[in-house]
Amino acid sequence: MQNTIEKTDVLIIGGGVVGTAIARSLSKYKLNVALVEKEAEVGFGTTKANSGVIHAGFHDQPGTFKAKLCIAGNAMFDQVCEELDVPFKRCGGLLIALEDRKLQVLEELKAQGEANGVRGLKIIKDNSLFQMEPNLTRQAKAALYAPTVGVISPYELTIALAENAQQNGVRIFLDTKVKNITSVDEELKCVETMRGFILADYVINAAGLFADETARMAGEANLMVVPRKGEEYILDKKRAGLVKHVIFPLPQEESKGILIIPTVDGNLMIGPTAEVIEDKFDLSTTAQGLRIILEEAKRLIPQITAKDIIASFAGLRATNENGDFIIEPSRKVKGFINIVGIDSPGLTAAPAIAEMVVDTLGQEGIKLALKEDYQPSRRWIRFRELSAEQKDELVKKDKRYGNIVCRCETVTEKEIIEAIRRGARTLDGLKFRTRAGMGRCQGGFCTPKVMKILAKELNIPLEEVTKRGDKSNILWGKSKQLLKKEK
Repeated sequence: MQNTIEKTDVLIIGGGVVGTAIARSLSKYKLNVALVEKEAEVGFGTTKANSGVIHAGFHDQPGTFKAKLCIAGNAMFDQVCEELDVPFKRCGGLLIALEDRKLQVLEELKAQGEANGVRGLKIIKDNSLFQMEPNLTRQAKAALYAPTVGVISPYELTIALAENAQQNGVRIFLDTKVKNITSVDEELKCVETMRGFILADYVINAAGLFADETARMAGEANLMVVPRKGEEYILDKKRAGLVKHVIFPLPQEESKGILIIPTVDGNLMIGPTAEVIEDKFDLSTTAQGLRIILEEAKRLIPQITAKDIIASFAGLRATNENGDFIIEPSRKVKGFINIVGIDSPGLTAAPAIAEMVVDTLGQEGIKLALKEDYQPSRRWIRFRELSAEQKDELVKKDKRYGNIVCRCETVTEKEIIEAIRRGARTLDGLKFRTRAGMGRCQGGFCTPKVMKILAKELNIPLEEVTKRGDKSNILWGKSKQLLKKEK
């Protein structure tokens, strides 16, 4: 698109889970749809650091967008994940009360959840609770059980949504930051990006942390995004059996508290913190954050220790002052739709937000005619999950399935090549698609091998391989020669 002028019916700004969910929903219709993302790959913003919990909906105030869209989105995940071949597990959740005087809070959240439409909520006490979670602290008095809570890989979902949208005709432009939005007589005219101009009849502002800045380009000055940093820590898979459900503490005013999450990939994850900051680029982890998370996690599961941690990261949630999602057409510019402040439960709500945006576009005047050839499905081979017989069959067909590149996660050369051919351009992009580098050694063994495959497939020099795009090159100085000499 460099220095050209593109024309599209709908332009989506932002390639996180919400933007890609909207792209996929719009791909069902006879529309020309494009998506622009400022990062090197989709899901590299807020989405990549999401906890991956699909919430039940008992945390949210009745009548809010959060409550309505969390319930609707939760109900959609079984079908969405089946169609897109994305791992999803309804493990259930337990919200724990450690004091008798807090039992009333469980009753209040149960009533709130039922008012929102959450099904299957019940209070668990005494031995029944410890039968469900044997490693739970014996100080636990009771728990609110929510069977519809689930876990998912947020970046795998985002990648799958984007791939399926592309299958159905959506154009996705990466490394494409929006510079300006032009309107004349309160009517949308042109979006200027770093790579060229896009003429769009409708623009969806799904820019996450930068949705307020994007809105200001279009003349909306009254929207504000407040970054809230959350640190998370991943435990070695040898601790996978410590919990079976997502373990919640009683919620705090600013967040759902420090969770213990049995991820869909088999690790436990603890976190996040919730720190309001000003810097939208601060993804640092801290000694204080680690201390807070370990203390709170150990209150619920005493066996958790710092030596179990194999990785840490931080993400920024896009909160806003009113405490609810903002999903509405601009009052200033016709054809501009704002999606602002999508913090928790934004991942859960994403499929429902997408359907709401489609309905809003219809109300704004766009013609929605379904395609006859829409393809909802997408498939992905995960070698580690196959039976011995299935693995043997694949190796017979392609010997590259027999070359294990990432030993920790059993990722093959063929899977890495397939991921590159389906869009991966960075080490993180490969990691999020295949889990290469996500195991106990955190890429200490496989990174050089993965880099060589990436360089060969993209036909670029090794020194141009990046971790996550612009200015994140892996090789500098003498390290270039060291890797090139490795056999």
